[in-house]
Amino acid sequence: MVFKRLLGSLGVGGPTVDTVLDAGTVLPGGSLAGQVHLRGGDADFTIEQITLELVARVEAEHEDGEHEGVVVFDRVAVGGNFRLAAGEERSVPFGMTLPWETPVTELHGQQLGIVLGVRTELSVAGARDKGDLDPLAVRPLPVQEAVLEAFGQSGFGFRSADLELGRIRGTGQQLPFYQEVELTPSARYAHAVNEIEVTFLANPGGMEVVLEADKRGGLFTEGQDVITRFTVSHQDVGHRDWNAEIDAWMSRLVEHRDSYGSHGAYGHQDPYRGGHFGDAGHHHGEHHQGDEHGRRSGPGMGTVVAAGAAGLAVGVVGGMVAAEVVDEVGDFFEGDEEEGDEG
Repeated sequence: MVFKRLLGSLGVGGPTVDTVLDAGTVLPGGSLAGQVHLRGGDADFTIEQITLELVARVEAEHEDGEHEGVVVFDRVAVGGNFRLAAGEERSVPFGMTLPWETPVTELHGQQLGIVLGVRTELSVAGARDKGDLDPLAVRPLPVQEAVLEAFGQSGFGFRSADLELGRIRGTGQQLPFYQEVELTPSARYAHAVNEIEVTFLANPGGMEVVLEADKRGGLFTEGQDVITRFTVSHQDVGHRDWNAEIDAWMSRLVEHRDSYGSHGAYGHQDPYRGGHFGDAGHHHGEHHQGDEHGRRSGPGMGTVVAAGAAGLAVGVVGGMVAAEVVDEVGDFFEGDEEEGDEG
């Protein structure tokens, strides 16, 4: 990776930065480590602070349709308060802990189309400039993988994954967005639901598993959404029959389908600080649990990935889907870096 220009406001010859993450994927709630490599410019500068931001590409629903933008979901200072001489090269090692709700970007080594990044910000001479942006790869926690594997073994298929701006009421959600993993129903439940959306809200003790079913409507009735929530522990991985668990969850979801009779209106909350969707002042939808709940959008960002015949071991059809995902990721990072350089 080449050094990228930074601190454009200081003119040609300013410091440059290159952040290199340790190789491999990381876990939600796990440690992320690497090095921030600095190279001095044509003059001496005082590096007041080095900050790493975790950013995600997120979808938001509004009255005029869907929009995509970048949300900063964590910021950590990893160094600073030193003089960087002209032409000097210096490396600053760092380690940071990811939020437990950090989205999963891959499953069984296949990209899901979720775009996360680590962005480096330098504070120099009273100004802040966002420079280097590196992709972040996150694999599922064991209990997340166990749940998804059980869905696959039960005949459900993987359709897509995306990030939605908003909060799910009645949960312990911490981040300003949540991840949806959209599944096609197994033959047993295809008569009752069109699709299942699974959201994991992890925490140190375990996680909440939120299931939303888009119900099939009858001849004279409109289809509706149904939401249920379950709690599992990280220690449950080897101690539960997950296939039986999934069957029980789905039975409960279907049994309660007549209890949810109306679509809820959108609630509004202040946008999460640090996120930007082009212009300020956007609100994000809030999902309601019980008999009020908001809509969920369909797949976005070219995230559709074909399911393997064995379940949720994600496959690719003719290489086309993988190419689309790579293009989306590349466009995101290239565009964001250009934005940072303008500052």
